[in-house]
Amino acid sequence: MRQPYRTTLLASLLVLICAAVLWSAYDWFQGRYLRAFSEHTAMFSGDALQLPEELAGPGAIRLVHFWDPACPCNVGNQQHLAELIETYGPRGVEFYAVQKPGSHDRLPGNLDRLKPLHNLPGAEQIPASPAVAIWDRNGQLAYFGPYSEGLTCNSSNSFIEPILQALQEERGVSATHTLAVGCYCPWASGNDQGIHD
Repeated sequence: MRQPYRTTLLASLLVLICAAVLWSAYDWFQGRYLRAFSEHTAMFSGDALQLPEELAGPGAIRLVHFWDPACPCNVGNQQHLAELIETYGPRGVEFYAVQKPGSHDRLPGNLDRLKPLHNLPGAEQIPASPAVAIWDRNGQLAYFGPYSEGLTCNSSNSFIEPILQALQEERGVSATHTLAVGCYCPWASGNDQGIHD
């Protein structure tokens, strides 16, 4: 009679230990990798943005990606940005990146084709990142704002593909003021708490 009791006790203890280990692993994973999504509203205005002198004027369609290495919201659009580069790079769209001043890190390997811009006039005045600015073939700012609304960005909810398609078809686009709700981080130095409603 003693043997079944010990087996049951040992099995119960083993199940309890496994449950505690699984709960600890889940709690650790959630704390490290999952962040609660809080919707923030940001008003994007591209009035002050200009291409640097060496890129200004007629040329290719130019897309500039604004990013902050410390912003967890970047993860939601990096795969989409890599897909944009794969699709529109061969079609003549040039891709650039502006990193938040004072930050230090590198873009992931799948985004290594983004050319860094160290001086983009007006970039210090953007409200939040990740953000994107697109200039048409005439060198006019066609779009400034987020990649999409919401937590993540992909081709099904992106604002970018329709704009690039219209510019490639020589249709005019003027969307330089955008109000959007999504996952954004502040761009201005000294305010790392996020964009609030």
